[in-house]
Amino acid sequence: MHRPEATTLLDLLDRGGVAADGGVRFVDRDESATWFGWGEIRAQAEAVAAGLSALGLERGERVGLVFPTCPEFFAAFFGTLLAGAVPVPLYPPVRLGRLDEYLQRTARLLESASARLVLADGRVRRILGEAIAAARTPLGCKTLDALPHGSRLSREALDLTGADLALVQFSSGTTVEPKPVALSHRAVLAQVNALNTFWQDTRETKHSCVSWLPLYHDMGLIGCVFPALARDASLTLLGPETFIGRPALWLRCLSRYRGTISTAPNFGYALCLSRIRDEDMEGVDLSSWQAALNGAESIAPQVLRAFAERFARWGFEPRALTPVYGLSEASLAVTFSALNEPFVARRFSREALAQENSAVLDDDGRELVSVGRPLPNFAIRIVDAEGHDLPEDRIGRVWISGPSLMEGYLDRPEATARALREGWLDSGDLGFLHAGELFLTGRAKDVVILRGRNYAPEEIERAVDPVAGVRTGCAVAVSWLPEGSAGEVLALLVEIAREATPEQVADLPAACSTAVLAATGLSTDRVVPLAAGTLPRTSSGKLRRAESLRLYLAGELAPPDSFNPLRLAGALAKSSLAFARHGIERRLGMVGTPNPKKERARG
Repeated sequence: MHRPEATTLLDLLDRGGVAADGGVRFVDRDESATWFGWGEIRAQAEAVAAGLSALGLERGERVGLVFPTCPEFFAAFFGTLLAGAVPVPLYPPVRLGRLDEYLQRTARLLESASARLVLADGRVRRILGEAIAAARTPLGCKTLDALPHGSRLSREALDLTGADLALVQFSSGTTVEPKPVALSHRAVLAQVNALNTFWQDTRETKHSCVSWLPLYHDMGLIGCVFPALARDASLTLLGPETFIGRPALWLRCLSRYRGTISTAPNFGYALCLSRIRDEDMEGVDLSSWQAALNGAESIAPQVLRAFAERFARWGFEPRALTPVYGLSEASLAVTFSALNEPFVARRFSREALAQENSAVLDDDGRELVSVGRPLPNFAIRIVDAEGHDLPEDRIGRVWISGPSLMEGYLDRPEATARALREGWLDSGDLGFLHAGELFLTGRAKDVVILRGRNYAPEEIERAVDPVAGVRTGCAVAVSWLPEGSAGEVLALLVEIAREATPEQVADLPAACSTAVLAATGLSTDRVVPLAAGTLPRTSSGKLRRAESLRLYLAGELAPPDSFNPLRLAGALAKSSLAFARHGIERRLGMVGTPNPKKERARG
């Protein structure tokens, strides 16, 4: 039976609601699973939509969503869409030792999105009071159970089109404050359709995805959830905190549920190498895993090779490793490496990369991983500072065109104009094309500048990963020109592993300097050991280099506060008082209403 082409995410939900097999499996830390079919998710979403309508939520207004990986997120997300509003997924608190920072940042995100209401998990809501009060959210913060009962809404009355907003997704915020990315239904569906061209079901194989990626992030939501819904497929989810605490569970789920697709940033594969014991893999068979995508951060070829070698004995095929590239402003993916083929890595002269902005093959040079070629209907240009095209093997800014580009940054016309230029998106990333494939060299604003030459911080940082006492993946390389100095300073901010011995800590500066010199030929001016958890990160776990440097130079780079039951009780009390104050202000009409003339549904 031919089905008309979907124009909105709700069309996909309608289809999934009548499917017999598809749905979402939620796996707990103890490996117990709970199943929700797409039809059940749709019914829960309809109840949420009715409650939102009864609250008086209007079409196009934004709703912040703060949930862990749980069924309630799906009910809230699709319920918001069914009510005609726009969901804004936000991250729940991860490190309670930085709770004040989290609440301040959440308030800024809510203000940035002009959120009228926040829906939250019950446990999370208890600590959100100060953020809600600071953002002056007009309808406050509610759990799904606290929504009023309302009448079922008519899908036809919504009259949504592909041009309407599907969601607001915040940019990663590695170099600047996260910006609200306005994604239309048309853009998101174009991305979903492009991704699903890679997962063609056959009689022998019905593709299924296993993911631990957070649902507030585009890789988890747009990359995993929506393609599964579009194919009426099954999706297996575990929370990111579950993966971090027990990474073997990811691989065990792939084995148990015969997952064929799964995605992780580079640190996820590295964590498996350091934290999974052989006994954790008892009975595991990874032979079904056909696409092990790696993206969202710089890719280390040595990690890919080590992962393939370590887990080959459990059936993992090295050719499954698939480096990819994407960003929020493109709704996710831009390039894919070839599936079912070995990943491509090449070595390029460090001197040419640093001094000449060119890529010259060199057997002793810096090794970079190809992230492949553009998706169907996408294109890439490498341009110089003036926007002129550069030839192959010349480093420049990566510009992107394609059907899933954002409408713009929500209510930020100037930022939109800087990023979108005549149908092309300036990604802010640096890279070059070699033999038709894209190689990335870093973020433009993260480049380490020393004596007029540009260096990628990733290579410097990775050089210290093997050093005894270093917390793997927790180093930041930065440079700056001190006042009155004749040249730039190169510093390495390094977190100390929790299991490090006193001797390793004492030797760490010298050992790190030696490792950097051996790997890159660069002399490190300062190595600064830090307590674990000190370096600032984005909501998706990426290190924030510019913010690390700012805090270091200001003398404010400090570890998170210890968090105990007494401090938690104090935080809950402050949150309760903030909720009470916010409620009084709302009743007195002191909480403003977002300007109805602002662009709502179209960003």
